[in-house]
Amino acid sequence: MLKSPEPVNIVPSTEVESALATGRPLVALESTVIAHGLPAPQNLDTAQRLEEIVRERGAVPATIAILKGKLHVGLDEDQIRLIASSFDIKKISTRDLAIAVANRWHGATTVASTVWIAQRAGIRVFATGGIGGVHRGSLPDISADLPELARSPMIVVCSGAKIVLDLPATREWLETFGVTVVGYQCDELPAFYSRRSGLAVDARVDTAAEVARLFKAQRELGLESALIVAVPVPEDSEVPEGTLTRILDEALAEAERSQVGGRELTPFLLSRMAQQSGGTTLTANIALLENNARVAAEIAGALVREE
Repeated sequence: MLKSPEPVNIVPSTEVESALATGRPLVALESTVIAHGLPAPQNLDTAQRLEEIVRERGAVPATIAILKGKLHVGLDEDQIRLIASSFDIKKISTRDLAIAVANRWHGATTVASTVWIAQRAGIRVFATGGIGGVHRGSLPDISADLPELARSPMIVVCSGAKIVLDLPATREWLETFGVTVVGYQCDELPAFYSRRSGLAVDARVDTAAEVARLFKAQRELGLESALIVAVPVPEDSEVPEGTLTRILDEALAEAERSQVGGRELTPFLLSRMAQQSGGTTLTANIALLENNARVAAEIAGALVREE
């Protein structure tokens, strides 16, 4: 049974509130990809298309963002346009939530903060592109996404971790902290722009109904971590491995020369890779976002039918 949203600072849209009350399937969507992950005009077009895809599959989209310090679950057209076009949208992870609320900021939510808000709003399925993870390099730099996934009982549909990260270390972290990773119609963890990483998943699932049954078993056992459903980028949008290696090495070298690090590193690298690939990685990014939204909506529907 879905719970009602917590009243403090969480503002569900009328559509989301109605879906929660009537038990309709819901899919959470992040807003950092709109504000900081994709260039204009593709960011607005993609945000609108993701919501359209979720609706086409019979679910209700709940794009999450922070507006004037309120945690909005479900945005209207004007709010999405604001997130896509304003230069004053902060990037908000879980550590920043209280600061954003206290200062009445506008903010775009990362994977971590979207999961935190969505779970408290009563949403159980979240679609994104790639999760954060363990960063490359000698420092133990770990995205806030990972610990949030370890303590949030949600289904997270993604195409693995972003390719600019240390994928083997990220996979090991998830295993160590008990986060189940299943491959959706695949036998290994996707590598964002690439369909293969050589890293094993915990199990393969081929249908939304299988995911729903697995998630139900997790909840009955009292397991509190997320269930990651890893979906490969569509085959016709995959970036060839040789191209991917070359442009990633070039982007990493440029980041080092420019001394870009911390929370700015991943968007910097993804932007440079898009430029260096002539837009190929951007096309792949949008394709996997759209595909993940489709899968997430189907899973959300299967969850409702499972009850």
